[in-house]
Amino acid sequence: MRANMVRFSPGARTHWHSHVLGQTLHVVSGTALIGTRDGIVFEAHPGETVTCPPNEEHWHGATPDRFMEHIALWEGKGDGSTETTWNEPVTDEQYNRARTRNQ
Repeated sequence: MRANMVRFSPGARTHWHSHVLGQTLHVVSGTALIGTRDGIVFEAHPGETVTCPPNEEHWHGATPDRFMEHIALWEGKGDGSTETTWNEPVTDEQYNRARTRNQ
């Protein structure tokens, strides 16, 4: 199990990526954006948790105007295989899509 507290500056975001066993993101401060390949961008607030399923390509980051901190949790298979697969950068168009609230 890996657990990282990550702080994003305004407008910062990861590249597209996936985790072999999924990932859980718990927002500590600011507003998190989590995007999926189907074009959905979820908005999550402090105290909210978002789960990304195994092998789902996604990205996460801060809104354009606020810092954001989240705790990122993920696991590996324990056999030395790759836990995370990194892909291309998220475009401004993908980042700026209309947001929906995580329910």
